[in-house]
Order: sequence, then C-alpha cells, then structure tokens
Amino acid sequence: MSEPTDAAARRAIPPVICYPNDTLPRPDLALYRAVLATAEVTETTLVPPRDAATFRVPAGQFFRISSVEGPQVGDLNLWNAHDLSERFYSGKTRALHGTHVTTGERLWSSFPFLRPMATITEDSLGWYGIDPHGGSVHDVIGTRCDPYTGNLLAGTQYHHCCHSNLTRALAQALGLPVTEAEGHVHDVLNVFMCTGFTRDTGQYFMKASPVRPGDHLTFFAEIDLLGALSACPGGDCSAEHSSDSAACHPLKVERLTPDPAALKGWQGPQVSSYDRSHGL
Repeated sequence: MSEPTDAAARRAIPPVICYPNDTLPRPDLALYRAVLATAEVTETTLVPPRDAATFRVPAGQFFRISSVEGPQVGDLNLWNAHDLSERFYSGKTRALHGTHVTTGERLWSSFPFLRPMATITEDSLGWYGIDPHGGSVHDVIGTRCDPYTGNLLAGTQYHHCCHSNLTRALAQALGLPVTEAEGHVHDVLNVFMCTGFTRDTGQYFMKASPVRPGDHLTFFAEIDLLGALSACPGGDCSAEHSSDSAACHPLKVERLTPDPAALKGWQGPQVSSYDRSHGL
C-alpha cells in the first residue's frame, strides 16, 4: 500500500511520555547507602549454571547478585514472602522507569498492591548506558526463556530454560507440585543481560553482556521477599539463550544484614491506596 501524502507529517508528531514519573516517590539513596555501609553478609546462595535457586530477604535488608566466575546473566523473580499473589510486575516497572533499570530505580509489585518491592542501590554496570546498537543492561522487556516458545519456534524439548529452572526452584522451596508452582513464575528482571530493540524491525535482541567477575547489582528489600534466580543456559547471551553448549557460570546471591540502629525511623511502603469499592 502506498504512503499517504501526509506520511512525513504524521511520523514527525513528537512523542508523549505515557507515565511521567516526576511525582513518583523517590527512594532516599543517601539513607540506603549509609545503611548498606553497616551491613554484613549473613547468607550466601550460589546459583549453579543452567539452574535456579531461591533466597529470602527480610524488609530492611539487602541482597546482592554477583558474577563470580565468568560472564553470566540471570533471570530474577520476586514475591512477597507471605503472599505469592504480590509479585514483581516487570511491565509496570518498565512503564514507570524505562526498558532497563539501574541505581535509584525500583522493582514494583503487581495489582492491587503496586508498591516498590526492592530498590537498586548499587549497579557496577551503571557506566554502560545505552550503546550504539540501542542496547543496555538489566532489562524489564524480555519475558524469560521458556520451553514452550522453544518448542513453537524450533520443535525442541529443552528442560533447563529459565522458566523451567525458576519453576522447579520455587516448587522445591515451598513444597509445591511443579504444576502449581509454574503459575507463580512471572516475567523477570534480566540481570546483567544486554538487550534492546532493532531499529529496522523493532525486534528484541540480545548481545554479549559486559558483565565480568566482580560485577554486581545490589537491592534494598522494601518488603519481606522470596526471590528466585536462574543462571541462564545462554551464559552471557552472546549467541543463544537455551543451550547446553554455551559457556555458563554460577551466580552468587548474598543477603546483607545492616545494623538495626541505622534504619531507625525507616518504614516500609504501604500498598496502593486506590479505593476499589466504588467500581474497579
């Protein structure tokens, strides 16, 4: 179909930000950093390559995800430790902050709660920015590699996709059948993954992650959290993300417990105050 005569004018209309975030409550990063300076590692979880593990972090403590042996990306799920129906909402986090997140930005929870679950307080890859391809790190656009899409596109029956790993880890942690646990697994924060959209076709792409051993992403837990992290079977995702041939490495999750006195006066976030009683 041929272009209309005013095609250029239509394309030239300036964009409007869907969710201006000038009024979004801002975290007190100075406080969080001061509190973090008092914190000590009280628990360490090593996530094996092509597998997942769970961890718990009480409100007011920190957790840090680190690369320890080689370039490796991870898929992160978060739930309210007392209520799995409140879970990380990647789509709303993307709408509020953008396609990739970094220091000072938050992971928001699902409806009807809509509150910050965790705040990023340190990002050793914050220097990366947006590269010439439009790529950046720590995305909230990819869903997670899963066996269903692999079967749809390639006819494969691969059992170590991040979706499968997260499902098995959650089932084991809570003593649930995998069929029940699977419904709680949700779209992820792709930790350390370098992604973007192609300029010509708008397709989601990945490229070799800039992560190196020692790089880390640190979060402040705003509520009591149950987390699950999968060490992606694609390694650094430079070529593929569901593979037994890619070089893969473990990821480390540390829980850091601060001096309680440092948090004096801090209060966790309340759930959304939207009144649903007058017609949702």
